Amino acid sequence: MESRTMVLEGELDFNVPLANKPCTTWYTIFGDLKSGSRPLVCLQGGPGMPHNYMRPLKNIAISHGVPIIMYDQLGSGKSTYLPEKAGDGEFRTVDLFLSELENLLSKLGIQDDYDLLGQSWGGMLAASHAIRQPQGLHRLILADTLTSMDSWVDAVNGLVDELPDNIKETIKNDQKGKTTDPEEFQAAMQVFYEKHFCRVKPFPDDLNHCFAAVVADPTVYFTMCVPLPTPCLIQVLTSVRHGTSEFLVIGTLQGWTIEAELRKINVPTLLINCEYDPATDKVMKPFFKAIGKVKWVRLKESSHMPQFEQLEEFLEAVTSFIRSV
Repeated sequence: MESRTMVLEGELDFNVPLANKPCTTWYTIFGDLKSGSRPLVCLQGGPGMPHNYMRPLKNIAISHGVPIIMYDQLGSGKSTYLPEKAGDGEFRTVDLFLSELENLLSKLGIQDDYDLLGQSWGGMLAASHAIRQPQGLHRLILADTLTSMDSWVDAVNGLVDELPDNIKETIKNDQKGKTTDPEEFQAAMQVFYEKHFCRVKPFPDDLNHCFAAVVADPTVYFTMCVPLPTPCLIQVLTSVRHGTSEFLVIGTLQGWTIEAELRKINVPTLLINCEYDPATDKVMKPFFKAIGKVKWVRLKESSHMPQFEQLEEFLEAVTSFIRSV
């Protein structure tokens, strides 16, 4: 079945005036945009991670013929890197990545009819896009994501409080700027990630690929500073961490929230979160309360990566939603 599914890769010009150089966005399409089926565009987390860990969603193209579009956001994967913009908060903003999404929709010719799925940071982008009420957006899926950075930080710290005392103490000491042994810190963080980030052991290859890519160039992550870096970034954090912890946000996403604008989302929306997810029920609830047409699915055996942890259930939730009348 998979061998019969068309896979198209390419790059799109993306005009970014502040970049001062040509930029491109690399994309992958599973399936045929000319099939007559509405495409599903997938936005990954990070920020700064390539799209690879979202690839389990290609199974929807294989099983249902729905074209699945993934792409590497600017500064990740095979898209243009801008290391010279490290720390440039005026450049790396949510609006930059929203412009990239709009450019992709237009250049692929699907801006008049598409579904959108965002996971984690990608969910923040997807919700921000939906608030603009684009005409072509048909259905919205928000997975393992948030409406407010402050509520996310509170949730992550709450999960740390539930860890064994010795693990919790190591992490909390680091947050307070106290010196901790790097290996001890890494081991403590690994416990957190294996419980709340991805419960599959060992971590899937596509996920490890994304971790390695961020370690190779953490420019986007460290500029925007979302408080849940990849496990492979633990080693990077040990050298620069105090004040740059995954439980603090001091970059362009500090204080980010869209709670006041959620009622502008006017398309049917599916929420997905999981039992061990940092995107706790409290974090996700504002979506449910504010969006008019909304459904909420909660997966019981997953954390932040249900596409690896409960693939069948995750795909069923997504597929049934986008195919419903």
